[in-house]
Amino acid sequence: MSVLFQPFTIRNLTLKNRVVMAPMTRNFSPEGVPGADVAEYYRKRGEGEVGLIITEGTGVDRPESRNEPNIPRFHGEDALAGWGEVVSAVHGEGGAVAPQLWHTGLVREQFPDRPRPGPAEGPSGLFKADTPYGRAMSEEDVADAVDAFVRAAKESVRLGFDAIEFHGAHGYLIDQFFWGETNRRDDRWGGATLPERTRFAAEIIRQTRAAVGDVPLILRISQWNQQDYTRRLAPTPAELEAWVAPLVDAGADVLHCSQRRFWEPEFPEIDGEKGLNFAGWVKKIVGVPTISVGSVGLDGDFFGAFSGQNAPPAELGDLEARMERGEFDLIAVGRALISNPYWARMLREGRGHELAGYSTEHLATLV
Repeated sequence: MSVLFQPFTIRNLTLKNRVVMAPMTRNFSPEGVPGADVAEYYRKRGEGEVGLIITEGTGVDRPESRNEPNIPRFHGEDALAGWGEVVSAVHGEGGAVAPQLWHTGLVREQFPDRPRPGPAEGPSGLFKADTPYGRAMSEEDVADAVDAFVRAAKESVRLGFDAIEFHGAHGYLIDQFFWGETNRRDDRWGGATLPERTRFAAEIIRQTRAAVGDVPLILRISQWNQQDYTRRLAPTPAELEAWVAPLVDAGADVLHCSQRRFWEPEFPEIDGEKGLNFAGWVKKIVGVPTISVGSVGLDGDFFGAFSGQNAPPAELGDLEARMERGEFDLIAVGRALISNPYWARMLREGRGHELAGYSTEHLATLV
């Protein structure tokens, strides 16, 4: 049996396989409320035998948490009722599901013609090092944002979600606290070193662990962000450890390591062009399970998708080899699951040759 279809246990949760649905913003929740079409979208991926579905990012209870009105929210009776239907739909297919709890911070709106639900806020009011935008958060704002994440986590447990993921990558609020260019605070939430700038994320994890007990907690991280795709937060293994170790100490069970292509080595100067990828190095350094992600199952990276490029399916031999030797534990699949809801089941049945490539047309609807 392929390693992709072996079970995996995280705390009190045993997944039926190692395939994870990557969180992907879809903008199909009018006024932030996920409807029956959203529940059906996730149900299909559960029917398609995805081991763990991580939902699209969903805004915590601050007006500033969403930069688009059709991004779902994770507060309010109407929105939470919609997420309850998602849980029921996925569980009805024998699947597991986690919400991705999100605050977009100072990331600008994608569709300027749509009114932003709330003003932009961030650690220091800087979109980039030299680009002021929005407002700097007060200490009271920061404390309230931490509390908003924790309250959302408690609601997720009430609704029956199986795990919780926090979005700490790609230039959104939690990630903005990690970077010295966007976090120039001189209080307890900032500092000159990475361990100092992890305090915001670590506090969210620490308080959530105390509030939800044994529920698995996942944190998504990335070396790159939307402000600069080429920049690296931790250019050496020592700096990587300084970044991720406090997050694990705070209670993160799994680190979801986002990169452009999962097969690219993180530190080729150390272990060569076939060396460990981002998730592999994180696992090596802190010893917790990791999720890898990045152009899985496609011949073409996700930056091409932003410019309207389609991508044909790709072979998965290298992926399976890396997982067999324990480089990382789980693999998140993004665009391939948008175009192929039954991607995992078709692979298990030996029908990988029937899979369609990714088409940007599928972004226009929930299929």
